[in-house]
Amino acid sequence: MEPTPGYGPMISASRRLLARVRDVMAGSGAAQSRLDRIAEIIAADMVAEVCSIYVRRAGEVLELFATQGLNPSAVHNTRLRFGEGIVGDIAASGRPFALGDAQAHPNFAYRPETGEDIFHSMMGVPVLRGGRVVGVIAVQNRTQRQYSEEEVETLQTVAMVLAELIAGGDLIPSSELTTTTGQTITSRPQRIEGIMLNGGMGLGTAVLHMPHLPIEKFVADDPEAELQRLRGAFKEMHGALDEMLSEDALAAGGEHRDILETYKLIAEDAGWLARIEEAIDTGLTAEAAVQKVRNDIRVRMGQISDPYLRERVHDLDDLAHRLTAHLLGEALGGTAEGLPEDAILIARNMGPGQLLDYDASRLKGLVLEEGSPTSHVAIIARALNIPVVGHARDILTQIDEGDQIVVDADHGQVFLRPGEDVLAAFEESKVAFEERRLRYQELRVQPAESVDGIPIKLDINAGLMIDLTHIDESNAEGVGLFRTEIQFMARSKLLGVDEQTTFYTQVLDQVDGKPVVFRTLDIGGDKMLPHWGRADGENPAMGWRAIRVSLDRPALLRQQLRALLRAAAGRELRVMFPMIAEVAELEAARLLLDRETERERQRGRPLPKKILVGVMLEVPSLAFQLPALLERVDFISVGSNDLGQFLFAQDRGDPRLVNRYDMLSPIVLRFLRDVVVACDAHGVPVSLCGEMASRPIEAMALLGLGFRHLSMSPAAIGPVKAMVCSLAIGPLEELISTLYGVAESSTRETLRAFAMERNVVI
Repeated sequence: MEPTPGYGPMISASRRLLARVRDVMAGSGAAQSRLDRIAEIIAADMVAEVCSIYVRRAGEVLELFATQGLNPSAVHNTRLRFGEGIVGDIAASGRPFALGDAQAHPNFAYRPETGEDIFHSMMGVPVLRGGRVVGVIAVQNRTQRQYSEEEVETLQTVAMVLAELIAGGDLIPSSELTTTTGQTITSRPQRIEGIMLNGGMGLGTAVLHMPHLPIEKFVADDPEAELQRLRGAFKEMHGALDEMLSEDALAAGGEHRDILETYKLIAEDAGWLARIEEAIDTGLTAEAAVQKVRNDIRVRMGQISDPYLRERVHDLDDLAHRLTAHLLGEALGGTAEGLPEDAILIARNMGPGQLLDYDASRLKGLVLEEGSPTSHVAIIARALNIPVVGHARDILTQIDEGDQIVVDADHGQVFLRPGEDVLAAFEESKVAFEERRLRYQELRVQPAESVDGIPIKLDINAGLMIDLTHIDESNAEGVGLFRTEIQFMARSKLLGVDEQTTFYTQVLDQVDGKPVVFRTLDIGGDKMLPHWGRADGENPAMGWRAIRVSLDRPALLRQQLRALLRAAAGRELRVMFPMIAEVAELEAARLLLDRETERERQRGRPLPKKILVGVMLEVPSLAFQLPALLERVDFISVGSNDLGQFLFAQDRGDPRLVNRYDMLSPIVLRFLRDVVVACDAHGVPVSLCGEMASRPIEAMALLGLGFRHLSMSPAAIGPVKAMVCSLAIGPLEELISTLYGVAESSTRETLRAFAMERNVVI
């Protein structure tokens, strides 16, 4: 790979510094002495008057362990909490800082014992290991120095190597670097709640999935040889994936090909390989470079609150693990002898390829501490008919290898070391589950129509090509929400018009004439693009995001609209603008669409045969302009996720508020009913595409409010259709009309009682 102009000297400097750090780490002497020496070397090599190294201690505290330039007495006496000061900010965000005048930063924290008041500029980077911050390296200068991107990259590369010294257990006990809740494994029966990722039940023996491939060499002797090793391993990895997927049970369908396409999208189109090659050029071995890029992506994507986007990180983890295994010549775990015949796999999270490494015929269940229904591992598990429970908090600290475990995925719960009563209930529930599974299969070919003859349109939400396979599987009528930002988040650079056009064309081709609603970019806030840096604002969900970003940077939106117009040439195009707070924003966005349409017309390009424009109603203020809005749109889709948090001023990422407010509150029901009435009066179709549509009891309430079009996660289509086909909507509407003014915080139990009395499947 040819270096860019000016890049060669930076590479040489980075390699020289790495070599010096490597020699110190490989030398004799106490770990503290080696750390002191490394601080001296970094300061001298980077022409900095200060280099300080902070190490993470228990309780999310950073302790100054070594310094060159600050008062020596501050070592082991200066401590900062995560988020305190600039160093604490670096640790909390997992991102580098480079400041010409650090003392002017609002979070600058002066510690008199350090004597750092004479230093103005500061550059700092997190020390990452396994995607977790274990320390911070910071350099300082007296002048207001502007640190270059190359200097930041160099310090990040050194931090990658330094992580191994910190994690070695000689500076602090290794246990301090392990996340723990303080809970201990016991032999008592225990129940852990989670969420259903794939329905079903399983009984078996716990097998812990903790892949770890130790990297022994971090600094390269011959970068060119490392590049050749990388390219060879990359080729081997793709060959192994092709072979594994073609021989697996998935080969009978088309889903494995979509997964492989997604892998290639991330690994090749996203510049993943190129980024690893750049890391090798700075002096790292191939396997260390893979780990460095893996850490960078984990930190960048890990700060996104959208669970759909966060799940894509695990695909990258999977790829990085597989590529590292090929580089080290290690066998991939899971296929080793000794896997029980009734294995229940326990993991923090995993990628789809890692699940396929196991003998699927022996897997009776999968339990994840994280995970979501949109994760690829959940999709593969559904194809293999493996029950999956996600969000089983702290299960890895509660279970031991070989424990007996019951997975009740239908109810999102796991029983560890179950007693006789649980085992008896399991056998009964297993029979009921099989009956329910057969019922969903029968319903697939039936229309979603209520008992009293009201047709309901059920769509899926999507964001990747692989999601579109579920249209046929579930017999959904179309895609009610296509998240276009997913493609941007997977790339290290902005997508051009041609790249976007190709992708949107593939989406429309895949659905074969069924409608797709393309939501324009919902980026910003906690979904910043890779090169945009950190998100600003204390509550990014209410900050600079979605249409606000698009209108402030109109070139971004115009390019996307241009690509959508070209992809939909001769077909119907449905465009939806997110986060609209007032009609003026819609008019500004629609003006850009009109300009792009006219631009294409003047250039003689074919246009869509029909263009439908809609908005997401998720900001409550828009409801007060409904009459004006409904004169200007072709459809409305309610985004219940953001709407709920804005209505209740509730940060949905705050675990303390998760169960505080209910979307079946009379407040929400009244709000949504007013929206439906207004839309019906103006003849504007209205749908709902948030999580509220994915749960049968909430979906039932929506039908009683007048919604006739719902869009949801693919896994929810079966349960929601079963509810629809067992429901008479007329009596439900009468009930709900009496609930708008009740003083209770939730109508859930009233609605549940209604369903039970009338045998509605919820």
